[in-house]
Amino acid sequence: MAKKAVATLHEGKQDGRAYTKVIKMVKSPKTGAYIFDEQMVKNEDVKDFFK
Repeated sequence: MAKKAVATLHEGKQDGRAYTKVIKMVKSPKTGAYIFDEQMVKNEDVKDFFK
């Protein structure tokens, strides 16, 4: 199963390398606890994600 999931990322023009998994720690306004915001973002938009 894992090989099939990995193979789908490398299909076509290797679009899987055009994305980066980014994790940002954000303070919740309701509870005050920290939560983690995880997203797959294009390499060009990484700096905009952290602003």
